[in-house]
Amino acid sequence: MNFKNSKTMYEEAVKYLPAGVNSPVRAFRQVGGHPIFIKHAEGCYIYDVDNNSYLDFCNSWGPLITGHRHPKIISAIEKQIKHSLTLGIPNELEVELAKRVIDKIKQKIPTIQKIRFVNSGTEAVMSAIRLARGFTNRNKVIKFEGCYHGHVDSLLVKAGSGLATFGQPSSAGIPKSFSEHTIVVPLDNEEAILEAYKKYPNDIACIVVEPIPANNGLLLQRKEFLEFLRKVTLEHQSLLIFDEVISGFRVGYYGAAGYYNIYPDIVTYGKIIGGGLPVGAFAGREEIFNMLSPDGPVYQAGTLSGNPIAMAAGIAQLDLLTDDLYKSLEEKGQYLENELNKIFQEKSMNFRVIRIASIFWIYIDLDHPPRRADEISSESMKIYAKFFHHCLNYGIYLAPSGYEVGFISSPMEKNDLDKFLDAVRKFNG
Repeated sequence: MNFKNSKTMYEEAVKYLPAGVNSPVRAFRQVGGHPIFIKHAEGCYIYDVDNNSYLDFCNSWGPLITGHRHPKIISAIEKQIKHSLTLGIPNELEVELAKRVIDKIKQKIPTIQKIRFVNSGTEAVMSAIRLARGFTNRNKVIKFEGCYHGHVDSLLVKAGSGLATFGQPSSAGIPKSFSEHTIVVPLDNEEAILEAYKKYPNDIACIVVEPIPANNGLLLQRKEFLEFLRKVTLEHQSLLIFDEVISGFRVGYYGAAGYYNIYPDIVTYGKIIGGGLPVGAFAGREEIFNMLSPDGPVYQAGTLSGNPIAMAAGIAQLDLLTDDLYKSLEEKGQYLENELNKIFQEKSMNFRVIRIASIFWIYIDLDHPPRRADEISSESMKIYAKFFHHCLNYGIYLAPSGYEVGFISSPMEKNDLDKFLDAVRKFNG
């Protein structure tokens, strides 16, 4: 493929944007080369400035479950544009979207009773943590190595030594004091949780976890481990926060909480709840959310929160998330998983695919699929870089990092998936 115009645009971009991008992974540093620049997207395909087309498994990092520019979402946005863009004042659409989310989800997850809209997943998790601390009047937060919760200072941390240690900042610009109340523990390890509660029995406000960790590989957890988190938080009067920025409405309408039948105190959602627009939300028990300003002492605000464009897109998105859509995505996911694993075996490639619903990840084969970040082979990333560029040249856009997952969207048909499979068959590593 010819990438001449993308290369020229990247050279221009680095003059004005750090590394030429507005989010680090887009810079292709983990796979080499320069990023491609997209000018158009439709359905399950994206088109770059060199007029190359790609089957898109990135899906804007997950939220585009119904593909790019779904006609019903576009129609809802266009209809609302005639009335207003942003208000900073209450509007009926934010009430309508909240009603749709809560009325349906609480039938399956009774702890989801109130919701507040924000503008990103990062903002949703940041607000949920503050709310948990305000509700419990406690300071410390338990998070897991390998789970990403946005670029919040106190959560952008890595593990220290030992099972349950205070997190160490994993980015420059974060004082150690900002993470002094964040306890980082390994995934899939009940002992580490018990040790943390033994050390700080009355000061752990919450446990925050991706119930389906999908930001550092797809580290599917044992249901028993997630049930343990619910049990131990109840015993110690802490809150359990499910970060479902990726899994919410992706693995099913009820997210991971519904999939595993576990009732968290707070759930966070990402852009999928707004049709892919800049939206986030956090939802949970009414008595907890009564602590939010202006009813309670926990302050949280946002000028664009609940803006009518995003709310209109969100309403249209939810209308599309039917049982038939999820059934179809499951069938496509099962087909892709089975066929990819067949190809890997036939070609004696040490790759495997792990999948849940419409989320999949290609990893280097182990005795079992990884459940913790330290089980991921760093050497495999070199192989993935070659695999990524091979697929790119065959018109397949995967995430430009082997640590990232792939997403299937509803417009993808069998012939689209077969295009990906054909490209994989031609890969020689």
